[in-house]
Parts: sequence; C-alpha cells; structure tokens
Amino acid sequence: MLFKLVLEKIIIAAISKNNVIGLNGKVPWHIPEELIHFKNTTLGFPVIMGRKTWDSLKKPLENRLTIILTHKTDFSFSHPNVVICNAISEALSFCTAKDFQKIFIIGGQEIFEQMIPITDKLIISEIQTEVEGDRYFPTINYEEWELVYSLDKKEFIIKEYLRKKEN
Repeated sequence: MLFKLVLEKIIIAAISKNNVIGLNGKVPWHIPEELIHFKNTTLGFPVIMGRKTWDSLKKPLENRLTIILTHKTDFSFSHPNVVICNAISEALSFCTAKDFQKIFIIGGQEIFEQMIPITDKLIISEIQTEVEGDRYFPTINYEEWELVYSLDKKEFIIKEYLRKKEN
C-alpha cells in the first residue's frame, strides 16, 4: 500500500517588535546569526516567495529550489532551480507532484497574508528592537497556535509554533 506524503507548509520570518519585515525592498537590520539560522533551517528544501521578495534577492538561494509567485504572466527567469507560478494553488500542486515533504514560505507581506490560513507551522525570529518599515508581518491569532520551541539568541528569539488541531 502506498501512502501519499502530506506537504508541510512552514512560514519562516524575521519580525521586529513592531511587526516590521521590510523597508524599501530590504530587511531593515543585519543580524548574521539570524541569517545563518534561516539558511540552516531552509537548506535543501523548496522556498516560496513573492516576486517583490525575489526582486530584492535577484538570485536563487543556494541549494534550495526557489518558487516565485507572481501575478505577472510575462515574468520569466531561466535557471534550473527557479520555478515561476501564478497562483498559490499552482505552487502547492507543483510541490505535491514532486513529493516534497515540506516547503518554506519566506515572504513577503502579501504571500504571508495569503499563506497563513493554510500554514502548518510558523518559525519566527523575533528581532528584539523596533525599526522603521513599510512591510509588515500579518497579525497572528496565537490562540490558533501552540508554542513548541523557544530559544533566546540575545538579538532575536526563535519561536516555533504548530497550528492547533481542531477538535
């Protein structure tokens, strides 16, 4: 008997105390240890990002399949580790067809807003400062989530949440 794997959808984000995730197309802080955490967590797994996040990176992340979500039907980028999808459902179908066990949703604001309702896990780096920004992480109803891990790294706190099961 064959079992089909369920695709685990994980949002990973670094968020300031005032919920900022970006300013003028960039992350408004530079914390090398947090970047290492992001890399080590996502390495080897597909990442989903919006086109605006892609525009800020301008290249695929090393050793990760990059799935770019965009409404622009004429958007293209030729690279063996880049897939372009025009809808979340298309991206998820692609990942399921490839038998990926998990995917990481890495931003930006619009993608987080659309993906939170169907996400299984949150990995949040709480940056321990307030900063100016123009892109924000959506408000989370933490009654729907269970904190399962927390690690204080001084400049940021890593918190992992699992979606609570419905009764």
